[in-house]
Amino acid sequence: MTSRLQPGPQPATSSQAKQRIFLGTSGWAYSSWKPGFYPPGASAKKFLSYYSEQLNSVEVNYTFRALPTAAMCERWLADTPADFLFTFKAPQRITHFQRLRESAEALAEFIAALSPFSTAGKLGLVLFQLPPNFKADQPRLRDFLAEWSHMPQVPLAAFEFRHESWFSEETYAALREHGCALCIAASDELETPEVFTANHVAYRLRRTDYSDAEIAELARKFQKLAVTHNIFAYFKHLEEPTGAVRAVAVRTALGTPVPHRAKGDV
Repeated sequence: MTSRLQPGPQPATSSQAKQRIFLGTSGWAYSSWKPGFYPPGASAKKFLSYYSEQLNSVEVNYTFRALPTAAMCERWLADTPADFLFTFKAPQRITHFQRLRESAEALAEFIAALSPFSTAGKLGLVLFQLPPNFKADQPRLRDFLAEWSHMPQVPLAAFEFRHESWFSEETYAALREHGCALCIAASDELETPEVFTANHVAYRLRRTDYSDAEIAELARKFQKLAVTHNIFAYFKHLEEPTGAVRAVAVRTALGTPVPHRAKGDV
């Protein structure tokens, strides 16, 4: 069931491909990112505005535990430019408590809460992150994907499987059938196979270290993939601004202009 899907990206030139690469981190509200990423005197209310000058997307983990209020949505939309995209983690009620069972009501509430971002053209992905102890259950996954696909105005989706039993052609085929991406999560503990199952690609970059050469290689990979796919890639959020700095480094390697920082803002 793929009727919900928009046509996939058409082949693009190198310049056009850059516009299909959305980079960021999994969060932005960290005072400890001063002065490594935020200016020393920046107030917390200005964090998202400044963040969106440097990066063009963010993964919102807040929605894992609670749905955003109308006031929060309004504020986040006002603080970001027109081409900025928000990716949202699906509620734990769906992924961890219900474990993909009988989730129609929770899915409908979640999609409705995200409608301001969809209306504004600022909705990126929905990330379904399954718990590490959730082993492969193909019938349950297929049932859930069918339920998801029948939701009205359903967003693009990516699935992060954290048990290696999911990494099989049966899983990939189910995702392909419904136009959902396999989230390619790279951590120190587990590496997701780099398999592409949709017109969009999702990366969660969670490893402890990334060398300059690895940052450059990520930029080359994203540039190549973006000729035919939309790319969403998020570095891990830490108390240090490392992830945000790395995301900016990838954008710089792609040749994307990043606003100049005043002396002392580094």
